[in-house]
Amino acid sequence: VMMSAIFSLSVSMAAWDLSVTVEELGPEAPPLKVSVTSDLHIGGVILKIVEKTQIKKDWSDHALWWEQKQQWLLRPSWTLEKYEIHADARLSLTRQHKPLRLGLPNGTTLRLQACFSRPVFQTVMGVCHLLNLRHPEELSLLRPMEVKKKKKDKEAEEEVVYDLTGPAHTLSNGMPMHFADSLQTEAVYKMLSVSLPAPAPETITKMPRPTSLMDKAQVHSRWLDSSRSLLQQGVQEHDRLLLRFKYYCFHDLDPKYDAVRLTQLYEQARWAILLEDVDCTEEEMMLFAALQYHIGKVSLSEPQPMTSCPAMDDLDSALQCLEVKMEAEESITADMLVSPSESVKAIRTLLTCKPIFHLRIGSNEVRVKVKGLVKTLLCSPGCEVAPDVSVAGQKFCIRLLIPGAEGMNEVYLRCENELQYSRWMAACRLASKGKTLADSSFSSEVQNIQSFLAMQRTNPGANTAQTDDSINTYSLVSPRYHKKYKAKQLTPRILEAYQNVAQLPLTDALLRFLQIWQGLPDFGVSYFVVRFKGGRKDEVLGVTNNRLIRIDLSIGDVVKTWRYNTMRQWNVNWDIQQMAIEFNGNVNIAFSCVTATCKIVHEYIGGYIFMATRTKEQAVVLNQELFFKLTGGHEAI
Repeated sequence: VMMSAIFSLSVSMAAWDLSVTVEELGPEAPPLKVSVTSDLHIGGVILKIVEKTQIKKDWSDHALWWEQKQQWLLRPSWTLEKYEIHADARLSLTRQHKPLRLGLPNGTTLRLQACFSRPVFQTVMGVCHLLNLRHPEELSLLRPMEVKKKKKDKEAEEEVVYDLTGPAHTLSNGMPMHFADSLQTEAVYKMLSVSLPAPAPETITKMPRPTSLMDKAQVHSRWLDSSRSLLQQGVQEHDRLLLRFKYYCFHDLDPKYDAVRLTQLYEQARWAILLEDVDCTEEEMMLFAALQYHIGKVSLSEPQPMTSCPAMDDLDSALQCLEVKMEAEESITADMLVSPSESVKAIRTLLTCKPIFHLRIGSNEVRVKVKGLVKTLLCSPGCEVAPDVSVAGQKFCIRLLIPGAEGMNEVYLRCENELQYSRWMAACRLASKGKTLADSSFSSEVQNIQSFLAMQRTNPGANTAQTDDSINTYSLVSPRYHKKYKAKQLTPRILEAYQNVAQLPLTDALLRFLQIWQGLPDFGVSYFVVRFKGGRKDEVLGVTNNRLIRIDLSIGDVVKTWRYNTMRQWNVNWDIQQMAIEFNGNVNIAFSCVTATCKIVHEYIGGYIFMATRTKEQAVVLNQELFFKLTGGHEAI
């Protein structure tokens, strides 16, 4: 027995050759063979390889990559036996940080050093730290759409390389130190933090635009897995990826600290409008165009204050989650400064006055009394609220989608004037959030809506330069308006809308653009084509920051909505790639994904739930463990 034990021990300790490809020796160099034993730890293996190369340099950024398993060996104390590595393993000693081309929301491309060994979530954190972007959890990486270009259209991209491995301190003026190295790098920081000029019309028309829900769903199939590394997902050195805001809930947005974040968010919103990724009315498009025109002019003339450092300045944030909170000024008339009880009384009066609406179920329209039914609707936190307004046409309607036993009931409220519409819309929005009419935010919500309406109101008496040659009209609107109107027809309308925003400072104009973008009915919806369990056809699942939406793929109608706050649990059967979700009231749904993997949808839902757990006090330290727990599934680290 003793001899058998000794023999077994000697076998396990026997030396064997391990083949390792060393990146530093070049692509044509043959693998190095080092003699190892199964109890040798990974750190010892790397030491043997480095000694055999006889190359004297800093190897601290190098790690072993296991080709067959698509796995990084990042635990230096683990042995070959613990990793289950044998003589047939193909290992590579390679750098963890490699050059990556990164497309930003403003359309520019940077070439920088990114981490290829850590989960994408942590890689994005490093990139955002370099670019001075707070709250990196809201962003992620996705693959660009493959677009075939003709040779004459291919142009070399000017790129700047930044190394994420070096320290990125912050100067007193808020600009990261690595951008202060030269005039060129300072110019790059300005490019990140100041809006770029409007794109040429031909640039807009050449870019791919979604024409259907299926097209929009294809976009969201290209997100990378946040819990796996770049190399694990087939991303190679010098590849191009896109950095985008993935989760549409922008925490603690403060212009004082977020110059780059605010600008890039505006650029993503602007391109979403120009490429018709989100629908808007014609009046809203004119207002978006006017704001773009104004932002472009002010960006060239107004001095840009540098971003402050939160650690050096303890002033309260001016904004949270992109909600522009308009506090009452001394000049506001007394009739707007009412107590909560008076607000309730005012709305009760409103409920019994002239506005009427129709309840449409299926193809039938039924006229119902306002009193009674609306009181019930206003207490329904599951309803969806969308404006249907034309200030010029004096049309003030509210579109409601109210969940019912058989699906979503569509309701239209028609108001007689702006004031009536503002109060109804404010009340409906509060109700959709589960708040009562006595909520303190009612008055400010009414003011926000009235301010938005005022911006759409034309001012024919204003002295407007109707023949302003500096405006490139087709650069400010989506391609459908290029076909519908001539430039000379659009220019006066844009300049009329411009009169309502011409006095806004740059930061206020950016925030107003984002606020209107957030108010669009389709804002923040990420689409996926799925097949519900028991269903016979593909449908669309819309994922937002607070709900899931079931949508008919053929006609685009909302079928059902489920709120996250009614969700009890969700899980994924990874073997059959099916998601199952349980809601309150014994409601269960299950579906398989068609245009994306279940992991992407699972990560979206878990990510939004994670975003809801954030508080201002926790803003400095990000709970990565909780994020991976909610989004990583069976691959969580």
